[in-house]
Amino acid sequence: MKTKKRILVAPLNWGIGHAARCIPIIKDLLNSDFEVVITANGRSEVLLQNEFPELQFIDIKGYNIQYPKNGNMAWSIILQAPKIFFGILKEHKILQKIIDKHKIDGIISDNRFGMWSKKVPSVFITHQLEIQSKFFKSIILKINFYFINKYTECWVPDFEDNRLAGNLSENRKQNKNIKYIGVLSRFEKKETEKKYDLCFVISGPEPQRTLFEEMVINNLKNRTEKSIVLLGKPEEKEIKTIGNCEIYPHLNAEKLNTIFLQSDLIFCRSGYSTIMDLYKVNGKAIFIPTPGQTEQEYLATYFNKKGVCFSQNQNDFDLNKALIDSKNFNGFSSADEKQIYWDNLFKIF
Repeated sequence: MKTKKRILVAPLNWGIGHAARCIPIIKDLLNSDFEVVITANGRSEVLLQNEFPELQFIDIKGYNIQYPKNGNMAWSIILQAPKIFFGILKEHKILQKIIDKHKIDGIISDNRFGMWSKKVPSVFITHQLEIQSKFFKSIILKINFYFINKYTECWVPDFEDNRLAGNLSENRKQNKNIKYIGVLSRFEKKETEKKYDLCFVISGPEPQRTLFEEMVINNLKNRTEKSIVLLGKPEEKEIKTIGNCEIYPHLNAEKLNTIFLQSDLIFCRSGYSTIMDLYKVNGKAIFIPTPGQTEQEYLATYFNKKGVCFSQNQNDFDLNKALIDSKNFNGFSSADEKQIYWDNLFKIF
């Protein structure tokens, strides 16, 4: 006889950021005496299997989005809109069968639009209430809220006041199902001695992830600084050394937390999950946004203007210039961090 309520957690497979920020939610669900089932794909699935090998995983295919090596990512997504739409309908249909078969009592979806149901309470996690787009913004916003409004609640991993995501997380329409829950991060701040001058976190959807990796490795071959490169490949195991640089395919949340604390300067994408991790550990970073991802480009510009993090475009990357210019930026500070609003968060289930 089932005694614990069973919650299905479903992160979007777009890089590994969505899966990474689900880790604290999954841990809190388990600590709150829920049973957790996960559906994820690709590297997101590998990441979560490494963190939670004891949990059950169910396969619901993603949208199989193809990302361009060159050109505008926004246009690429628009051209694939029919495939994405039918992917959402398909996952929604499959979900209804899974709810019955696996006796699911609730759903937490991180940016998977089709993971809602009238059968059980469902939650949509997003920091993008105001999606940044150069084309068809009003239409995209209407589509975004069309799906958000189908969920019982929408959890925004940010603060309602003094928002970390800037305009992205503003609830302009004052939707009543939206809750600000504070920063979602796997990390915690603790005293740690510095070990690395430079840390490079390679992430994002392919092929841009690999292009970023090749660019970084080429720049580090003859450097004297003590460096570490994290490739964002949880499916691989081999550790390499090139010159004064250590290269790891992947680290679990605890070890990654330590590396962030041990590094003087972190080069990374300006994805929001990474930003929340940096905020949590008071990290100093240089942002290299994924080309064509308007959200990352917005956040990189936003924190550059605030004097928090220097940023460069991937195609214009200049390591020497980045090191010099970043000295004028302060990095993140969470000294005045507010209470995360976890109290009674799971009561809808």
